[in-house]
Amino acid sequence: MRLLGVDYGEKKTGVALSDEGGEFAMPLIVLPNIGQGKLAQDIKQICQNNKVAQIVLGESKNYKGEPNPIMGEINKFKILLEKETGLPVVFYPEVLSTQEAQRITGKNKSTDASAAAIVLQSFLDRVK
Repeated sequence: MRLLGVDYGEKKTGVALSDEGGEFAMPLIVLPNIGQGKLAQDIKQICQNNKVAQIVLGESKNYKGEPNPIMGEINKFKILLEKETGLPVVFYPEVLSTQEAQRITGKNKSTDASAAAIVLQSFLDRVK
């Protein structure tokens, strides 16, 4: 079963894809966020092209476990993604995923996709 990881951002959104066995997450692409509708359509196309069964969406919380300000937009996006793709979308905490990705990638263009892969891999490791 292939899963898709999404690290939603106000300007750009990282996307990662698991292998067919749902064991390993790999950075896929960074999509510009020029509107949630367009972003959801782009992700729907990726899901269809890769036979994705489930989407894992990064849940943005602070160190106290409280939602960050962007969570309002992420909640709206989750509902839109479910409607657009017809797939189950689950939240998974993304605490420090961007910082870890920057450490690994050196702050290059693929940082957001790498952050999505980190979130997705954490989810996959947890459900094994």
